[in-house]
Amino acid sequence: MREYTNKNEMILEIRKTADLFEREFDVILETEKDIRVDDVDKTPQEMIAYQLGWLNLITGWEEDEKAGREVITPAPGFKWNELGALYQSFYEKYKEYSLLEMRNEFKRNVEELISWLEQVEDKAFFQPGIRKWTITNANWPMWKWVHINTVAPFKSFRSKIRKWKKCFNTTA
Repeated sequence: MREYTNKNEMILEIRKTADLFEREFDVILETEKDIRVDDVDKTPQEMIAYQLGWLNLITGWEEDEKAGREVITPAPGFKWNELGALYQSFYEKYKEYSLLEMRNEFKRNVEELISWLEQVEDKAFFQPGIRKWTITNANWPMWKWVHINTVAPFKSFRSKIRKWKKCFNTTA
């Protein structure tokens, strides 16, 4: 896993990978967003919904902790061994959104995440255990939580959407 020497480096990587991922949807029509193809486990709608779900969870954990509320990870009603059901809740939440609405929401959420990260003190960003929501069996620092739920899936889902487009174009 990539490591970062400072927050700015990570913020630049988030911006770059988010933009590349989001632009992959430029050629996908609204009528195509829910089409499932062989060899790709998610529809375009599900791919964006997944990203929106995790972006909201990360910023939600921070908001809850700052407000003095109990932080429940990964989400209220879900355990870490129930991520499939959590993903289904993401897909359900955004199923009525248009592709354009989801893309705009994605861009807004990325900017909100970046604004928050710009305010996080370096100690909390790089040292494990400063934020309660980062304390798990893994005991990762905040940057790692952010990376695995932003940069990493932005890259891997970009590959998925490209594969989806290739499969869709050969079957259309």
